[in-house]
Amino acid sequence: MKTVITTLALVLTALFGLTACSSAAPAELPAGSVVIDVRTPGEYAAGHLEGAINVDVQSPDFDSQIGALPKDGAYVVYCQSGNRSAAAAARLAELGYTQVTDAGAMSAAAGSTGLAIVTTP
Repeated sequence: MKTVITTLALVLTALFGLTACSSAAPAELPAGSVVIDVRTPGEYAAGHLEGAINVDVQSPDFDSQIGALPKDGAYVVYCQSGNRSAAAAARLAELGYTQVTDAGAMSAAAGSTGLAIVTTP
């Protein structure tokens, strides 16, 4: 039994070690996807993904700003750490948006989408 557990532990360690070292290619964004930075305007101005629009999830008019976007569009949301993007993705789903991807933190979103981080509007 001890040998089985030791072997299993070694296999899992190798598997997770290889997975952590792998470099996934950026995911292809569906045509016409809208990338939404859900951080504050100040955070957005300090650096955001190229082509992203800024809709602050903590803004009182978040729902009305999002409501101006077509419900049948494809959306990718991100923030600084992944917390606000998760909240935004959940809110979009509640509002009837069905093609929403929570890309998490900006660095993860940059990696998964292949979009550059820029500091110009």
